[in-house]
Amino acid sequence: MSKTPLVVETRGVTRILQEAVPVTLVRDINLSVRKGEFVSITGPSGSGKSSLLYLLGLLDVPTEGQVLIDGQSTNGLDANALAAIRLRKIGFVFQFHFLLPEFNVLQNIVLPMRRLGVLSEAEMTERGMTLLSGLEMADQAKKNPDQLSGGQRQRVAIARALANDPLILLADEPTGNLDTKNSKIVQDIFTKLVSEQGRTVIAVTHEVEFAAATQRNVHLVDGRIVSDERR
Repeated sequence: MSKTPLVVETRGVTRILQEAVPVTLVRDINLSVRKGEFVSITGPSGSGKSSLLYLLGLLDVPTEGQVLIDGQSTNGLDANALAAIRLRKIGFVFQFHFLLPEFNVLQNIVLPMRRLGVLSEAEMTERGMTLLSGLEMADQAKKNPDQLSGGQRQRVAIARALANDPLILLADEPTGNLDTKNSKIVQDIFTKLVSEQGRTVIAVTHEVEFAAATQRNVHLVDGRIVSDERR
């Protein structure tokens, strides 16, 4: 594991909301995640789990410290440069799928590819169908999101997150809106993405079963890492 390249790293990261009374979301976070790791981030409500994930995903920027993606420091980059890194190297899955209702399943998956602008239309369609096939959703490609179950919509969201073959897959409570059966399906998908494809997955979760399925657990309390355990 030690020779596997780092894909994301934080060095002394602190995030403070500058309000009338400043609020510290996370403090002095030092975290390194290597390619192919499956990491869960846990902690009580308000401990800074999602705040840390948004910093790792460049959706927010630290007040102090730095975030490195694939060895590149992101300090000082403007919004366009950060967006470009997110588009190329980071995929996101949230508790709510955020699929666009005006597009069908395949069109939703193709959207990130179209923004990146590397593949032809035929190649984007082929890749979208390949991703759907891998998640046993190919027969749903032409349906609109409102025709799918909650578990199916989350699988489409995972396919969309994988559209540009990201270096890192970040998930924020990906099973938090699902029943037990569909939670297990989504959990198994992430496990296979790591074990069979060597992908890096970092997931915020409050579910004990999900966290137990990961290779490593980072536990936060009051915005600080209090334990970092590998299994």
